[in-house]
Amino acid sequence: MQFLGAINFSLPLLASATETADSSMVLAAVLLSLVVIYLASKVGGELSNRFGLPPVLGELVSGVVVGVSVLHLLVFSEGGTDSNLIITFLQGTAGLSPDAAAGVFAAQSEVISVLAELGVIILLFEIGLESNLKDLMAVGIQASVVAVVGVVVPFTAGTVGLMTLFGIDALPAIFAGAALTATSIGITSKVLSELGRLSSREGQIILGAAVIDDVLGIIVLAVVASLAKDGAVDVSKVVYLIISASGFLLGAIALGNFFNKSFVAIADKLKTRGELVIPAFIFAFVMAYLAAAIQLEAILGAFAAGLVLEETDKRKELQKQVIPIADMLVPIFFVTVGAKTDLGVLNPAIPSNREGLIMATFLILVAIFGKVITGFVVFGQPGINRLAIGVGMIPRGEVGLVFLGIGSSIGILSKPLEAAIIMMVILTTFLAPPLLRIVFPDSEAVGVASELILNTSGTPLAVESPTAINSKSNDAANPEATPDGH
Repeated sequence: MQFLGAINFSLPLLASATETADSSMVLAAVLLSLVVIYLASKVGGELSNRFGLPPVLGELVSGVVVGVSVLHLLVFSEGGTDSNLIITFLQGTAGLSPDAAAGVFAAQSEVISVLAELGVIILLFEIGLESNLKDLMAVGIQASVVAVVGVVVPFTAGTVGLMTLFGIDALPAIFAGAALTATSIGITSKVLSELGRLSSREGQIILGAAVIDDVLGIIVLAVVASLAKDGAVDVSKVVYLIISASGFLLGAIALGNFFNKSFVAIADKLKTRGELVIPAFIFAFVMAYLAAAIQLEAILGAFAAGLVLEETDKRKELQKQVIPIADMLVPIFFVTVGAKTDLGVLNPAIPSNREGLIMATFLILVAIFGKVITGFVVFGQPGINRLAIGVGMIPRGEVGLVFLGIGSSIGILSKPLEAAIIMMVILTTFLAPPLLRIVFPDSEAVGVASELILNTSGTPLAVESPTAINSKSNDAANPEATPDGH
């Protein structure tokens, strides 16, 4: 699952920052940041691909290298540091004064964060375009079971374990347990797409479970945040979230039954450039806005929009047109996630980190096994790769950092517990891509699949059809698809 608030941004803050900063210097800082992001993305992705790993892992690692943990090239103002080599470079080459540096730094951080947020919205829209609604509904019961178990088990184990083993008070323990419930749909879906497994039964169950996980996570976050702020749970708000989330998804599915033909008819009448992709993005952004307006997550609306448009006759053409846009914005999201990851919490020389390391070990074990077990509750699917389903639910990504950020802002988390949550997020995020590669050992054989889809990196990617999966033989699939090296 993903949250819109995963990468914090504030339009009022952006406005105030740009008012006090030279706009030309802000633009220069943003352009240099994008140069760093794109270089890091390509170098990391290519190296990862050369070693037979999903390129998204390389993008995340390269983000760590250029971010706050190593080179300090891509640093964000909310991280509590002013050590930004891009701003220092501008001071030395473009005459940026020290007084103006803080305003430029804040504005640059906000712009990159907004672009990263837009990138994940487009990513989920594209994932929706690649996902077949009928296939998702076919695994709906299994996905629901996986999602519920994936929320209940780690939440319960984490909360009880922190209270009994480490003597943590109930409220911070509950908050840390809530951070264990998240699943980063963006990272997992990107890896599945690169491996050619997004349309497999396993991929569809993971994707469906991650969407349901998103809804459950929103509810858990609302309950825990309400408990932390007020000391009591606002039952009416919880009921509202459940009803609005369920109604939104069901409404989006129902919308697809009559919107498809209207969308195609409108696109056919438009004759200027962008006659297909612009209406599609208008629809995606409206759906994202509606989701955010009813206190859900914007990416949930973008994903629903992709599901609706996947049913149209223009699907493949639209996928091709979305690819270049995704290639420009999606890497910003993944590199930014890595850049915001502070590996300093792994330093055992710092006393507070030692206690955090012990708690982190416990949280990591709960985070991994609490999700891996979900694959083994799938029923009625003979021959399915249950381990792959569990592994696909592991990454917390920036979603876990949302829980951490809210807990820190409320002031209920100790420094060791904060460090433990950060380490849990780091390891689950970076472990999942290579582990998915391992649990799908025959990913190279996907090149003989029966259907071509377009992956988020912009190259044709072959995906197994359910028929080919059920027969356990890819040799009989359509030979026109060719592997792309992922």
